[in-house]
Amino acid sequence: MEAAKSQLSESSDHVLTAGPLEVRLDQRTVLADGRGIILTVREFHLLAVLASRPEQVVSREEIYDLVWGGAMPNHDRSVDVYVSKLRHKLETALPHWSFIQTHIGFGYCFSPRPLNP
Repeated sequence: MEAAKSQLSESSDHVLTAGPLEVRLDQRTVLADGRGIILTVREFHLLAVLASRPEQVVSREEIYDLVWGGAMPNHDRSVDVYVSKLRHKLETALPHWSFIQTHIGFGYCFSPRPLNP
């Protein structure tokens, strides 16, 4: 499979689509190939923040502010832990895809790509 970028699109009914992944913002649900993925409220908000800014690096501090609602304490690893949990759930549901890229020392980027088999 070619490692080309997947286009993220938003339909008028608030659905973000990236390859086989659908993030239904208004219903607060996520589908992988039509099957539901169970996410916590924070995991869903984290995915919504990242997916709404495709191909843009979002700083850990900004993610913390948007998802947790405040300034990130020094040395706090909450964002990293939740990104790890979210990645695991996405990779379990869609093992041939990668969705979240790490930018070491700064933050994360929603950059959906099919993986080579």
